[in-house]
This record gives sequence, structure tokens and C-alpha cells, in this order.
Amino acid sequence: MAAEERAARGNRGRWRASNGVQIGVNRSAHETNVTDAELVQRAQRGSAAAFGELVLRYQDRIFNACYRMCRQHADAQDLTQTTFLRALEALPRFRGGSGFYTWLFRIAINATMTQRRAAGRRPVRSLDRGRDGDAEASTPVAASRDCAAGPSVEEDELQQRVAEALAWLDEEFRAAVVLKDIEGMDYAEIAEVLEVPVGTVKSRIHRGRMMLRELLHDQRAALDRA
Repeated sequence: MAAEERAARGNRGRWRASNGVQIGVNRSAHETNVTDAELVQRAQRGSAAAFGELVLRYQDRIFNACYRMCRQHADAQDLTQTTFLRALEALPRFRGGSGFYTWLFRIAINATMTQRRAAGRRPVRSLDRGRDGDAEASTPVAASRDCAAGPSVEEDELQQRVAEALAWLDEEFRAAVVLKDIEGMDYAEIAEVLEVPVGTVKSRIHRGRMMLRELLHDQRAALDRA
């Protein structure tokens, strides 16, 4: 895990939404046996503590996804806060048609894409896309967020190179790869987050992995020539 991501674990605070509601996160009152749906219902009835519990459950995952998308620690922190503030303001309109966390990730990914477009995209490497194959046929290249053991030096270097290569992908491919290979979502969940058909999700993941492998191959070749 990068130092920036570890630093975010301690990024706690109290935020205020535009409707005046404060979001406070209290680790000592962590409710592990309450479902998201119950917490959402309580938060919709005005419980700031219930929404604070939802923040506590998902803030690290939201930060991680935002960081993988933008690779800027300060921007990822701002986007994480923006995500929860927007979620709080939109919560009265949330009807549970999708899971809370997929709804939350949709807000985060949309906010991140908007921020990146406003800031200007990185150039995207050209690549012959070839045929659309089954995404299952391509091996995941991004490190999962759930690593049981600490990475070796070689694994840490690979993760760093993968993170750098991700920054070159267009947003639609980067988002699909991050949600699948790092966040571990299934195709249906990613389709809900990105609001596209499952077939489009599979195609984007497949293409994104192909692009990443080419970028990593080029990085390796450049290092060998140095």
C-alpha cells in the first residue's frame, strides 16, 4: 500500500453539508452488526450517527478508488469528502434500487471523472484494440486491495508500475479496471456504478488490461535499455 494511502487511514474529521448537517465519525461507536440498509433508513430519519457509521465503513475504500483514479493524495481526500457530502445531500432521494455502496461508488467515480476532465486529461497511448474478447480471458494486472501479506520489494515495485500505467488509461477503462481488479466488484455491480451494460463493462476491462500489459511491457523494455 502506498504511503499516501496509508496516510489516509488517519484522515478523520467532521464535515458539514450544504444543508447544515455535520458528519461526525466516531470509531468507539462502531456498529458492526447493523446492515447498510438499516443505517440508511436511520440516516434518512435524521441520524447523523448512522451516516457517520456509513462514512466509517466506506471512506477508506472510496479514498482508495479515488486515489487510483487521480493519483493525487490531496485530490483523493477532497474527492472522498465530496462523495460523502453529495451522498448526504442526496440521501433523502435514495430508494434502495441498488446497494448503498454501489450508489456511493457511482457518486465517487462521477466526481473523480468530472474533476479529471476539468483539470485536463493525461495523453492516452494509442493501441490497436483488436477484437473484443471475453474479459475473463485476460488476467487481472492491478493489485487487489485485499492483500493478506505485506508485499515484497518486487511486488511493491510492480504495484507502483501498475499505478503509473493506470494513469495513462482513459477514464472509462481505468474506472472499470479499478473497480474490478482493485475493489473486487463483480460485473453487475460495476455496471450499476458506471451505468452501462454488463457487456460494455467486460469489454472495457478486457481492453484496459490489454493496454496496461502493453504499457508495462514498454516500461520494462525501457528499464532494460537504461
